[in-house]
Amino acid sequence: MEQYFMRTVPESETAYEHDDEGLDDMPAHIKSSMLGTSLSLPISHGQLQLGTWQGIWLGEHRTRGGSRKIVVTIQGEPI
Repeated sequence: MEQYFMRTVPESETAYEHDDEGLDDMPAHIKSSMLGTSLSLPISHGQLQLGTWQGIWLGEHRTRGGSRKIVVTIQGEPI
């Protein structure tokens, strides 16, 4: 995944106008918009319901991204 994004949205591109926080600033915004910023996952009987080849990826698009927080909200009927 990282190699794909580095080819598709290179950090050395000089065409980006938004680079106030470094060369990886605008590419990080583009990569984030391509992947999305939220995820809904099915849970049944207390177990995550993913297909055989499915998984969860967490990626940082900045060279020095700083600290991040993951927020989990579980909604639904009690089991």
